[in-house]
Amino acid sequence: MILEEHGVLVQGITGREGSFHTRQMLDYGTRVAAGVTPGKGGLSIEGVPVYDTVRHAIREQPGIGFSVVFVPPEHSFDAILESIDAEIPWIVAITEGIPIKDTLWLVNYATLKGSHILGPNCPGIIVPGKYKVGIMPSNAFTKGKIGLISRSGTLTYEVANAIKAEGLGVSAAFGAGGDSIVGTSMLEIARMFESDPGTDSMVVLGEVGGAMEETLASAMHAGIITKPVVAYIAGLTAPPGKRMGHAGAIMSAGSGSPKIKLEKLKDAGATITSSPLQIPKILLAMQ
Repeated sequence: MILEEHGVLVQGITGREGSFHTRQMLDYGTRVAAGVTPGKGGLSIEGVPVYDTVRHAIREQPGIGFSVVFVPPEHSFDAILESIDAEIPWIVAITEGIPIKDTLWLVNYATLKGSHILGPNCPGIIVPGKYKVGIMPSNAFTKGKIGLISRSGTLTYEVANAIKAEGLGVSAAFGAGGDSIVGTSMLEIARMFESDPGTDSMVVLGEVGGAMEETLASAMHAGIITKPVVAYIAGLTAPPGKRMGHAGAIMSAGSGSPKIKLEKLKDAGATITSSPLQIPKILLAMQ
């Protein structure tokens, strides 16, 4: 399995999004062990005990490996900091709109403390048939041997559903996040898939802006990533300097161009496509 199954802690569990997705995760079979909302300790949401602090939660509910953050952006710094200080291995930041300076500080601090931040502004992780941490719609995914790495939540679901329709499946799907600064890069996720015996190939769903796709292409050139990669980059018609949806989806002069990303990935050996709906057919041809 790409990541071991551990207990999940939900930060902001008493809010509308937190409580709704807690139920969705529980329904999928995820072990949601605890929730945290300051001042709401002692409550129970969907049968999950709520605590005032992360440290109290992990003391009472051992074995937590994930924290999923459904906290408004103005309070997310403190929430994520709590989970880093509590040494939770994976912190899945669903929240959109966290200030870049906060994210940069938290990502660096998490690295020092040995935690991984996925996101911010991400849909989370799903290992089909096992667990999900975040907001991915479980009915779009079925178990298989294709690793899915994406910067776009909606595109992840559409491609996963198309893969499912062709009788194929996904070993795991990671939403890397759509912000300009994120905690876990596409290359870091690809390296996990590279070492996972349950993953035979990867699908990379990128978008305009940033350099994560180029960095991945360089690693493929260097032989760090050897498994087959199918790539699609959204935003081929995006004008330079204009943000397209995500905070990180902005192309500046000389960088972030979808055309350059695709060229570098193709040169590194990836199979590229101009349509995400062609991805399942390409994967079938690889079987």
